Amino acid sequence: MINKVRSIVNVIRKIEDLANAIRKDIKNVHLDQSNYIRSQENDLKSHRILNAKQLIELNKQKKDIQPIENLEFQVFSQFGDDGIIQYIINSIDFPSKTFIEFGVETYKEANTRFLMINNNWSGMVIDGSENNINFIRQDGIYFAHEIYVKHSFITKENINGLLSTFPYGPEIGILSIDIDGNDYWVWKEINVVNPILVIVEYNSVFGANNPWTIPYEPSYTRTTNTSDVLVYGASLLSLCDLAEEKGYNFIGCNSAGNNAYFLRKDKMGSFKPLTSTEGYVLSKFSEYYDEEQKDRVRGENRFKIIKNKTIYNTRKKSIELI
Repeated sequence: MINKVRSIVNVIRKIEDLANAIRKDIKNVHLDQSNYIRSQENDLKSHRILNAKQLIELNKQKKDIQPIENLEFQVFSQFGDDGIIQYIINSIDFPSKTFIEFGVETYKEANTRFLMINNNWSGMVIDGSENNINFIRQDGIYFAHEIYVKHSFITKENINGLLSTFPYGPEIGILSIDIDGNDYWVWKEINVVNPILVIVEYNSVFGANNPWTIPYEPSYTRTTNTSDVLVYGASLLSLCDLAEEKGYNFIGCNSAGNNAYFLRKDKMGSFKPLTSTEGYVLSKFSEYYDEEQKDRVRGENRFKIIKNKTIYNTRKKSIELI
């Protein structure tokens, strides 16, 4: 009986040893796969940056830069904004090589990431998700570059307090705003920094000549499951009006029709100011799915979806229906 028990114990131990060996092999396979993936990602990043450097030099040789979408290329930006930004910083004197960007999510796709990596600018990023901020803190850029990260849901009431913590003073290079909601109200409130270039997301569905933004609600978050998904942010005209109030000229949009560029009037260089009509770009991406038609609504048809929705007229300073 004792021998049988010992035999069973030995078998169990062998099984445990085999299981441990298998676990070790699986772990090694996972490590090998992770290392391989990481290596491929690094190689891809290196190739993208190398190609971008060549495109930067080609852009410098261009004589006609209007519209500014002719300058586009994409490295880490969502669309072609990396190219536009690189041309601007190489064309105009930026005494302070600093940026602030908010609404960055994990910062893997952002307007200022390539600027930081390629040009070694310093900056601060803010996002309303604690998980996103923790992700950024684990990213290699957090150790390799001077970047400050803050977790906060941004409102017009707290924005100046948040920006005041940036250790480089009021004169900064670039401010990039993309919060899918109160962008107009937040930019209007900012008075503690004086950026040379401001990039703001606009809602092209609102058209080129309507002075509209959403009514201000501090807790506003963009819905994703109704036609209200198309009612967010501000029109290009409202942002152009606000830019004029704050001492900026509108110089154009990216080709995707979601980011507008504003240069401080004392730093225009060879750039020409545009009206909202001259620089407007209608976006082509679709963010609303029509359950009845079983298809996505695109182009100018999106405007029909937002009829009778509540909006704030920034010129009349009153709420109205679209």
